[in-house]
Amino acid sequence: MGTRPIVDGDWQEPEVAQIIDAITDWVNRYVKPVARKFDHADEYPFELVEQMRELGLFGATISQEYGGLGLPATVYAEIVWTIAKAWMAPTGIFNSHLMMAACVERFGTEEQKRYFLPKFASGELRGGVALTEPNAGTDLQAIRTTAIADGDEYIINGSKTWITNGINGHCVALLVKTSTQVEPRHRGMSMFIAEKGEGFKPGRKLKKLGYRSIDSAELIFENFRVPKSRLIGGIEGLGFKQAVGGLELGRINVAARGVGLAEAALMDSVRYSQERTAFGKPICEHQAIQLKLGEMTTRVEAARLLVKSAAEKYDAGERCDMEAGMAKLFASESAVDNSLQALRIHGGYSYSTEYDVERYFRDSPLMCIGEGTNEMQKIIIAKQIVERNPA
Repeated sequence: MGTRPIVDGDWQEPEVAQIIDAITDWVNRYVKPVARKFDHADEYPFELVEQMRELGLFGATISQEYGGLGLPATVYAEIVWTIAKAWMAPTGIFNSHLMMAACVERFGTEEQKRYFLPKFASGELRGGVALTEPNAGTDLQAIRTTAIADGDEYIINGSKTWITNGINGHCVALLVKTSTQVEPRHRGMSMFIAEKGEGFKPGRKLKKLGYRSIDSAELIFENFRVPKSRLIGGIEGLGFKQAVGGLELGRINVAARGVGLAEAALMDSVRYSQERTAFGKPICEHQAIQLKLGEMTTRVEAARLLVKSAAEKYDAGERCDMEAGMAKLFASESAVDNSLQALRIHGGYSYSTEYDVERYFRDSPLMCIGEGTNEMQKIIIAKQIVERNPA
């Protein structure tokens, strides 16, 4: 139990190219034209979500055995950065959903897989992962939401915050304490698939600097009853391992978003620098701008290669927390750096909401925080390099 399923889709290069072409066409026709409008209005893109269902994105990495596409992480990452180049926010809708699905596919009972995964793959049931609480972010072991056994059910009380798909989703992979006494603390943690119902309701939608339109919400559990059959894996005490295991795919997604944002900032800057003139020539001919463009281009390509490396290890079923951490660290910081340089290249126009670079600047810092802070990634990388190279 707990091994990652090897990709079951026999995807050949021409088929992959068709998928990427289809996603690119969808992005150009439907995402780019509305991104600015929805972002500024902080409005949920229901129509785009339905289109994502039709494209199969909610089953992108779910095995074909359960109705998904069974895409390798390498292809999934390319899909993510293709969409993120136009608008980063929609990628979070299916990322959180697929993290929930991966948790069930990797750790769930056969009954749980057969029941939930086809519904996840079709988008009939959509959701996310409910880990964070007001007093527990990076330190997951500090969560306070509890699940107390009561006959054939558990009674759950507590709250979660910053949960993607919390309002418009249908269910979550929910991390709770099934024991508050056991030591070490992680042995008292369990994961459930919790569908909305009596005792489980979303709280307020949280207002955000960036990553708008996507519903980041509080979740409230008041004597919420969930059947024991919804305990992922059917055994208490494995929740911490299950939660952390699902973060590998999440970090690859976040890293791929970083690539998309960094590239968008670069390409907007390349176009603008050829159109804008100063001192009698396009600003791309000025050395000060060339230095920025050179650095930005290198960051994009280096980030892309790190994401591919992490995704290849994930696809091979190998441990990749170090590789995913490096990709997430570098790509997210590249998105921040490139968005800042894009502001400088665009000058005063960068503060205008008629240009997208202001959105890149607002969206990119989230990548440094989400799915584990970059400070935590550095610690993971350091521990892994020492462990892999004993003296």
